[in-house]
Amino acid sequence: MPVDKQNTNRPYLGFGLGLRKEHYETVLAEKPRVDWFEIISENYMVDGGKPLDYLTRIREHYPMVMHGVSMSMGSTAPLDFDYLKQLKSLINRVEPAWFSDHLCWTGVDGINLHDLMPMPYTEEAIQHVADRISQVQDYIGRQMLVENVSSYVTYNDSQMSEWEFLREVSERADCLILLDINNIYVSAYNHNFDPLTYLTAIPSERVYQFHLAGHTHENNLIIDTHDHPIADTVFDLYDKAVQHFGRVSTMIERDDNIPPLPELLEELEQVRGIAEAHFSEPSVKDQLDKNLTLIQSNNKTNKMQPA
Repeated sequence: MPVDKQNTNRPYLGFGLGLRKEHYETVLAEKPRVDWFEIISENYMVDGGKPLDYLTRIREHYPMVMHGVSMSMGSTAPLDFDYLKQLKSLINRVEPAWFSDHLCWTGVDGINLHDLMPMPYTEEAIQHVADRISQVQDYIGRQMLVENVSSYVTYNDSQMSEWEFLREVSERADCLILLDINNIYVSAYNHNFDPLTYLTAIPSERVYQFHLAGHTHENNLIIDTHDHPIADTVFDLYDKAVQHFGRVSTMIERDDNIPPLPELLEELEQVRGIAEAHFSEPSVKDQLDKNLTLIQSNNKTNKMQPA
């Protein structure tokens, strides 16, 4: 059944992939049917080198978004403004449609855990992280997207559900949301809640992007490994997300056991098919053209909106 609901103010990029070094040459040589790429911000926050050169050349042909993994938004340590300065410089260079990071903490007392640790879902944590997101947005000069993480532990002090926490943080900070469909499924399995309850609780107008990825079953636990194809159960949840939210820019993350690009393109076509089955006119191409124009206009006229 076609989806009629659509946030007409939400820029729409179509269907994308995470840009990985294994595919640089193929992308440049073949210009594959990918609507956009997402880059890991930290991989390019350098003064020069081959990755930045590849990025510059690929950016000439594709829209991009930037996705960070180490802002540690939920940490009690002071914000790292040296990091934010480098991030802002890369944003100015890449001119992404938007930038994002995770609603989590990644270390304490100068120790990096190299993992995305969930927040305690408390009123104090809401205010803390919302204030920090607001500082980042003020410094960068535009809204950011925050992503829900997969989780394997809970906190005794939590006073609400994860989806209530995410919704409240986004509203207080006036930020946007990168909704990771795989992470919702993983956390729902690990903590025994209904993923549809999570989906329907998130404010549609704030959701600008979906992530899809594979995961690994470990006995009675699912780990968000990004090293497998997307599971059928996650495809099913994505189908329901499209029905609920309408057209949202969607991409596949693959960070280990990275296959040749044609294999990922085949999986991306499966994603495209699931989403487009719900949409009637205007065509995806028309919608892409319209929203890329909107992105360029926002970039020039409103610094506190995604470019």
